[in-house]
Amino acid sequence: MIDLGLTKLAVIGVIALVVIGPEKLPKVARMAGTLYGRAQRYLNDVKSEVTREIELEELRNLQKEVQDAAQAVKTDVENSIAQNKAEVENAFSDISSSSSLSDSSDSSSSYSHTAFGSVTTDDLARKAREFRRKKLVRNSAIPNWYKQRNGGKQHVTSGAARVARFRPRGPTNSSFY
Repeated sequence: MIDLGLTKLAVIGVIALVVIGPEKLPKVARMAGTLYGRAQRYLNDVKSEVTREIELEELRNLQKEVQDAAQAVKTDVENSIAQNKAEVENAFSDISSSSSLSDSSDSSSSYSHTAFGSVTTDDLARKAREFRRKKLVRNSAIPNWYKQRNGGKQHVTSGAARVARFRPRGPTNSSFY
């Protein structure tokens, strides 16, 4: 920028006073100040716009790098999963072929062995049906407003609240006086 000291501004002011005259000098100074302010605001806007564009470009580059890294990780994970799946399938096929030769009678059994003992598949199916039935009752399609209107319990009520709710209320003959 232009380096203006106090002496240079004084010289410019004296020359402007002589050239323009004392009557028009305040008007010209006001106009010069507004033009200078506009120029500063315009330069600040341009600087901020350039800064925003630079930051936006940096963010785009960062986003591209992150996407590339994520894609690389994704392919590595997919390859690892595929390899592990193939190993498990190979091991399972080896185990099933060896167990089918040794114990052909156990494979036809309707029991599944767990760490807690043996449970029948019929028992598991019954438990699953019961769970689905209870869940359906809890999350039924009956709206809450209908349950509330027709007395379906929505929440626990204390004994005092039930007494107060069902206490008979007679007509009150109390007056203001």
